[in-house]
Amino acid sequence: MPLTHSLPRSFPPRKTQPSRRPASGRYFGPSPLLLSGRGKMWNFQSLLDASGVTLEGGGARRGEGRPSRTELKPCSLQPQIGILCPVCDAQVDLPMGGVKALTIDHLAVNDVMLESLRGEGQGLVCDLCSDREVEKRCQTCKANLCHFCCQAHRRQKKTTYHTMVDLKDLKAYSRTGKPILCPAHPAEELRLFCELCDQPVCRDCVVGEHREHPYDFTSNVIHKHGDSVRELLKDTQPHVEALEEALAQIKGTNSALQERVEAVAADVRTFSEGYIKAIEEHRDKLLKQLEDIRVQKENSLQLQKAQLEQLLADMRTGVEFTQHLLTSGSDLEILITKGVVVERLTKLNQVEYSVHPGVNNKICFFPQGKAGLCRGYEVYGTISTKEVDPTKCVLQGEDLHRAREKQPATFTLLCKDAAGDSMGRGGDNIQVAVVPKDKKDSPVRTMVHDNKDGTYYISYTPKEAGVYTVWVCIKEQHVQGSPFTVTVRKRHRPHPGVFHCCTLCSSGGQKTAHCACGGTMPGGYLGCGHGHKGHPGCPPWSCCGKFTEKSECMWTGGQGAPRSLLRTVAL
Repeated sequence: MPLTHSLPRSFPPRKTQPSRRPASGRYFGPSPLLLSGRGKMWNFQSLLDASGVTLEGGGARRGEGRPSRTELKPCSLQPQIGILCPVCDAQVDLPMGGVKALTIDHLAVNDVMLESLRGEGQGLVCDLCSDREVEKRCQTCKANLCHFCCQAHRRQKKTTYHTMVDLKDLKAYSRTGKPILCPAHPAEELRLFCELCDQPVCRDCVVGEHREHPYDFTSNVIHKHGDSVRELLKDTQPHVEALEEALAQIKGTNSALQERVEAVAADVRTFSEGYIKAIEEHRDKLLKQLEDIRVQKENSLQLQKAQLEQLLADMRTGVEFTQHLLTSGSDLEILITKGVVVERLTKLNQVEYSVHPGVNNKICFFPQGKAGLCRGYEVYGTISTKEVDPTKCVLQGEDLHRAREKQPATFTLLCKDAAGDSMGRGGDNIQVAVVPKDKKDSPVRTMVHDNKDGTYYISYTPKEAGVYTVWVCIKEQHVQGSPFTVTVRKRHRPHPGVFHCCTLCSSGGQKTAHCACGGTMPGGYLGCGHGHKGHPGCPPWSCCGKFTEKSECMWTGGQGAPRSLLRTVAL
């Protein structure tokens, strides 16, 4: 919406009585540099500063210093400039006449007057003397008068019968009834409307600048122009309602969004708190398990220690007694005690004991190990005291000792501990090497996939046929069965065709096709039909008798090749 100049050039309306500042210092008279918007008063200079526009010498430039009020020359502005509305931020082009040419917002003038009246009239001065504060208002002249001027107003013959109203009685009025004067002729009231220029004019205007322009009284043309404004307002109102509805929907969506965010945040907090409690509980379980392992291992070590200490004491006693007997005893004493000493030392020498600790310090924590559910949450982290034993590990798979060139060969490594039990977890360092015997400097690339359950899936693709050596090591120690050799054959021969036992069907109706059973059909066909003893049924059979998908063709052909009732040979 365009900005409007809030007040007329001269206020109060009397040409001979311009506005002045009262003795109190408060100024309620309007300034020509005030703009209005939605009941607010704005200083035009501040809008110019905010817009970065300066006015100098009738021209306008942006970004140059702030001019003084006396430098503002709104006439014939070149080029035309724009300012931002302080209410809606819309850019409004300043008319050629400058600030004073902006449309006057008389509603704002009325609001300012009413606000001043509601404030006990403080700051309002008499329109006649301009020295005393206002006490009454002449409803006929629309002038604010002090007590002295009011009495003088009534003494004059022309104004004796004018209606005078106390200032306090005007506070309930919605309009002050102030006349609107012509900006070009301040002594004349705007009562006419120029149809050509589409603006209100006074009597002096129609005989001067608007001479020969069609005009009429404002009361006669208000219906036509008012109806056009109402029609435009009618067209605008649906947009207002649509925008209000859209804003209401946005507000509702925003409220729903906030509620949803709060609900999800509560779910996140609940989940996190539960997860934290589950992790803390799992942590306590792991620490207790670790403490139990420590106690168990320490008890085993203490028991082994006590047994070894007792055995050592017994042996030391037997050795010391025997040494003392041999060094200090007589021949007869040695012979008498010999039987007891020999029996004791023999028993001590037969006692079995281990020079290695019965337990080890192998305790491992696996953060990625699945530990099951705790409080309904999947938790990770396991403690294991098992240690893989390469000599107990097992290699499994059909491709351990045979493979095809340029085709993947796979086998599985099953890791076990010293007791032969599956490790049940992954994480071991597996080293695999596949090297051709005649090209040891060209190893084949291998891949090891940890299944996280103690098994490892190993694959490689040999590029050439030949004999290969395969090493599988854990902790730089060969597993059981490693190293081993693999014979890589050339790629298998594809079947020349897939046939049914019926030569008519399998050969596509060729008369010269022979059947392995030796049977023939009428019409000169050398092969047999369905229904004979060797008919294998519905599944298709290859030329060599195999029907497994991608199996190698074993038929060598030739007259001396063995035949079977389950094989059809194509000539």
